[in-house]
Amino acid sequence: MSRIVIIGGGPGGYEAALMAAQLGAQVTVVEQDGPGGACVLTDCVPSKTLIATSVRRQALVDAQGLGVHYTGGPDGDVGGIQVDLPLVNKRVKELARAQSADIAARLAAEGVEVVRAAGRLVDPQVVRAGDRTIRADVVIVATGATPRILPGAEPDGERILTWRQLYDLEELPERLIVVGSGVTGAEFAGAYRSLGSDVTLVSSRDRMMPNEDADGAEVLEEVYRRRGMKVMGRSRAKSVERTADGVRVTLEDGRVAEGTHCLMTVGMIPNTHGIGLEEAGVHLDKHGFIQVDKVSRTSAPGVYAAGDCTGVLMLASVAAMQGRIAVWHAMGEAVQPLRLPTVASTVFTDPEIAAVGVSHNQVMSGEVPANVVKLPLNTNPRAKMHGFEDGFIKLFCRPHTGIILGGVIVAPRASELILAVSLAVQQRLTVDQMAHTFSVYPSLSGSITEAARRLMQPLVTL
Repeated sequence: MSRIVIIGGGPGGYEAALMAAQLGAQVTVVEQDGPGGACVLTDCVPSKTLIATSVRRQALVDAQGLGVHYTGGPDGDVGGIQVDLPLVNKRVKELARAQSADIAARLAAEGVEVVRAAGRLVDPQVVRAGDRTIRADVVIVATGATPRILPGAEPDGERILTWRQLYDLEELPERLIVVGSGVTGAEFAGAYRSLGSDVTLVSSRDRMMPNEDADGAEVLEEVYRRRGMKVMGRSRAKSVERTADGVRVTLEDGRVAEGTHCLMTVGMIPNTHGIGLEEAGVHLDKHGFIQVDKVSRTSAPGVYAAGDCTGVLMLASVAAMQGRIAVWHAMGEAVQPLRLPTVASTVFTDPEIAAVGVSHNQVMSGEVPANVVKLPLNTNPRAKMHGFEDGFIKLFCRPHTGIILGGVIVAPRASELILAVSLAVQQRLTVDQMAHTFSVYPSLSGSITEAARRLMQPLVTL
């Protein structure tokens, strides 16, 4: 029987553990924070729970355009939609703990041992877990990453915050400054604006989310500005300092933003230093990420790595797949290398931005020849019924064969809608096959099949 030890209990770790147990291995997971790791306890699950709450409040605000008005209640309130932040945060943390407990139960049911301790690699076949030394045939490192801290903007947990400190706030930030306009910054900025905070978003680039689809980012920035968010672009934050009643953010171009709180979202650094990796022969890149191949192997024999600590794509779904691939390869099972072009991703803003496959930039630059169609969401009947006006469905296909290469969806619940496009990319379906697939009428997904029908024509232009 193979003995597999996994350092880290996030998606890369616990999914690997479940797969290894199902294949008959003896599995130990070493995780100091609890099953699910930071992803479940402090990062992905809490943030998406908070965002879900903010989307509900925004829907109540927007419902007035559909003829739903608030006339007050027995307490004499006359239409205000209030946010009880302590209750919101209590639910966020309880849900995270419940999800961790569910994962713990599943691991226990599969016979996986969980050791609550910090893990360290002694050599490629030995892991130190607290006061225990565990010998293994295979080690999988899935230690994740932690928020990056900028010199001159060190969080204090009260006014200057990382996203892991948000859920201890007792009052909704009156004036929140979000530094960093990548995915994390955009998500939290939108969420707190929808909850009722006055939000300023500081971006070092000329637009939000420079690494995402440009059309999608443009739609989202327009929505944010319409909802009253201030976006300060084209300058980095130079310093963040406490004031008598809040914070002051000074930008490199001399502009100043003042608020009650500042949220720092300036990237992640891998949790790879000080745990014996380099001493055991595991190569790290210049940023500290573990170097792995497409089947999750590191440079040390018998040592694999998965998740954010590899820097491949910081997505829970990728971490989980890397972990499974590591197990399949280590245990001699049939395995396909990780195929990044088939990875679907979502920005959990309102509306959401989901994408899979080739990007718009790849097509426009000529790197990937493709036909493109983009349908505005406001032409969809279901969208009209719900009052959804912002967004689109975009599909890419090969010019001659019609094989679907990718797509972008900007819409409510785009994270759910993208599965159809993701499946098409994974299975190399054509636009003809998609076009001949039934969709419900009326539905948002109907625009996906409609886009495919548009691409059936001989020539498609932007």
